[in-house]
Amino acid sequence: MPHGLTLQDRSRMSLSGIKDVVTFDDSQVILNTDLGTLTIRGERMHVDQLSLDTGDLSLTGQIEAIEYDDVVRGSFLGRLFR
Repeated sequence: MPHGLTLQDRSRMSLSGIKDVVTFDDSQVILNTDLGTLTIRGERMHVDQLSLDTGDLSLTGQIEAIEYDDVVRGSFLGRLFR
């Protein structure tokens, strides 16, 4: 499933290729993707739409940080530290 991320005005985000939602609240959303774990931090964040069948997620709020973990599945480090 291809992974994509679109951010508009730091207040609206659309994502594709989401495999699982680890946790979410109004200040942080942690997601599993094919490219690793994605952490989104901000304030007053709200998940507007989520479909794990299609891997799509949209959220609104004040988005302050977007961070992927360093270990990507299939990478050398990912295989080394399994």
